[in-house]
Amino acid sequence: MELKDILEAILFSSQKPLSAKELQDILKQAGEAGEGESKEFAKTKAAAITKALETLAGEVDELNRSHRLVCVAGSWQFVTQTEYAPWVRALVGVKNRPTRLSKPALETLAIIAYRQPITRAQMEEIRGVSVDGVIGTLVERELAEVIGRADGPGRPQTYGTTQMFLEYFGLRGLEELPDAEELRQVPVTRPEAPVTTGDDDDEKPDQMSLEEVTEAKDNDAGKLAETAAEQAGEAVEDDEEEEDYDDDEFEDDDDDDDDEFDGGEDEAVEEASQTS
Repeated sequence: MELKDILEAILFSSQKPLSAKELQDILKQAGEAGEGESKEFAKTKAAAITKALETLAGEVDELNRSHRLVCVAGSWQFVTQTEYAPWVRALVGVKNRPTRLSKPALETLAIIAYRQPITRAQMEEIRGVSVDGVIGTLVERELAEVIGRADGPGRPQTYGTTQMFLEYFGLRGLEELPDAEELRQVPVTRPEAPVTTGDDDDEKPDQMSLEEVTEAKDNDAGKLAETAAEQAGEAVEDDEEEEDYDDDEFEDDDDDDDDEFDGGEDEAVEEASQTS
């Protein structure tokens, strides 16, 4: 009988994940009971247990079974492959999943995970905004906790991640967090361009900069001012023409009246002379 087979039997029968230390205690208790070959494995070291579990996990993966052996937050357990979720869900029922973390909460939690132990002031310096509400949410959900105090004025509290954090993200330990180089290699997909009804061959207009927009607005304002000035000038010219036209007409009327008056006076003089 091999150690990995014993560990497999224990984990299949367990109702919760077990760490290497807990498995070591189980082997020790079984050896003290003296049942079967249990004494042979009673003094097994935790390092040997971890090595046997890693070997077992590799063998299960090679068999391509419906389950696999994983280590989450330092504890080992058998889990069902995700493609069998519909049938398992029908068996155990749908459980209420925890509410997803908001973007500010994820950003703050990432800062804590990579920079712990870290104070609240240091988080705010990195994010540039207050983190009071976010810290309260993370502590309430047991994803972050106070782990000590900093050596500084006021001795502010320092924060770190919890065991629940590792379980929440399926990590064996903090060493499995991706480093900066790995994060740079993650492909970032940009959203597709919106679908338009125009032809595909039409060239897309270039986006104007702020300076270009301001200059365009100034030009438009200048053109509007010039147009208004031209219209005002045309209106003044029209008024002058109308005034000239009225003056001429008035002068013509006066001349005609004068001519008529003078003509009538001459005729009256002639008639008076003839009578006398």
